[in-house]
Amino acid sequence: MGIDIGTTTIKAVVADSGKVIGAVTTPNTGMRHGEIVDIDQTASAISRALREVAEKTNTSIYNVIIGIPVGMIQMESAAGITTVGEKGTEIGDADVIRVLQAAIKSAVKDGRGPISFLPNHFIIDGKTEVDDPRKMIAHSLAVRGILLTAPSGPLHNIRKAIERAGYKNSFFVPTPLAIASVALEESERTFGSIILDLGGGTTTATVIREGQIKYAKVDLEGGSDITNDISVVLSTSKKDAEQIKLDYGYADLSQASDKDQFAVNSVNGQSMVTEAYLSKIINARLMQMLSRVGKGLAKSNALKLPGGIVITGGTSLLVGIDKLTSEVLGTKTRIYQPTQMGMRNPIYAASYGIINYANSLSDIDNLVNQALYGETITKKAVRVQSEQIEKNSKRTAATSESEAKLAYNNKKAGHSESSRKQQAKDTKNRTRSVKDFFKKFFD
Repeated sequence: MGIDIGTTTIKAVVADSGKVIGAVTTPNTGMRHGEIVDIDQTASAISRALREVAEKTNTSIYNVIIGIPVGMIQMESAAGITTVGEKGTEIGDADVIRVLQAAIKSAVKDGRGPISFLPNHFIIDGKTEVDDPRKMIAHSLAVRGILLTAPSGPLHNIRKAIERAGYKNSFFVPTPLAIASVALEESERTFGSIILDLGGGTTTATVIREGQIKYAKVDLEGGSDITNDISVVLSTSKKDAEQIKLDYGYADLSQASDKDQFAVNSVNGQSMVTEAYLSKIINARLMQMLSRVGKGLAKSNALKLPGGIVITGGTSLLVGIDKLTSEVLGTKTRIYQPTQMGMRNPIYAASYGIINYANSLSDIDNLVNQALYGETITKKAVRVQSEQIEKNSKRTAATSESEAKLAYNNKKAGHSESSRKQQAKDTKNRTRSVKDFFKKFFD
């Protein structure tokens, strides 16, 4: 289960072995500009989203994976070293976890919590650089990489909201890297692209190059500010303003009609407004947001990257947003939205990316998560559990078939009523034991 906790909405995506089986969006009133301001309201929104998606997909959800927005992320160079064996010993998982923990501990600063570690390489005996040191003989093992951290306070609030919603957080995922895993081609991730996430409470621009976050700019305005502008100028409720934005809004002035009109329920009564007038309100705020973000991107020379800009987030639903962004920032631009049925909407880019990112973790990545969060369910463990469920399901089916044959034979042979009652009791006990097994397994 991947969750994108947004300022205005919670997006939840359920997947089985990387295949999406359901997605939902629910309103969230417990956040402001990307940070939790009311834990109970956020927990309620999360609970509602997960309950809806569980009912929609007929699944039971216990563990979730949460995306951490780039505005919270800080990167630190990290390095660690550990002894493997004085006479040279084969490196195992425990050695890798130990050296990762040493690197993480060396780079964590006060007031911040680690969320992810990206190993650049491992070093065998101070000489040989490798990607995966396991099963190699070594006296010592070192690692170098990038540690991603977030403020301890906001992390605590997220964990507490998940806990109060009745779930357990498996681990955190950097949202920009999650989006990049689905929105960008491999060449775009390698040679450089900009992910422009137009959210409800914030607008973020993240530069991805060589598969890593190289630069990020956060603007504390988003789609909710556009909605507020419409509400104020047209003297209508925020609820109506949001719907007007979705139904008639244009980001690009040239595409809006100055003749087509729609009705607005304002405090002064109903009035008629043209698409062009609404577009001017929307465009004015967008120009401010894009200009501020663009200044930072220009200073970092990111606007010259070959991958250009890829837009995600709910505000990207405004007609002409890609054309406007391209004109303002002077680079090629496209909008990304997942192609899976039921979630063909840019708002699901992050939550879908979280699921994809988690499903694509290597064995070393899983060891990193163990070093950061303790025991995690690796893909191997999931396969073993799935196989065990399948075996027990087959065994249950076989038992049921045997019982059916036995019941038929008993009836044919004219067995007594007491004998049939005892068989029914035995069948009930066996059924209860199977149910108890699954209950214990999922608990």
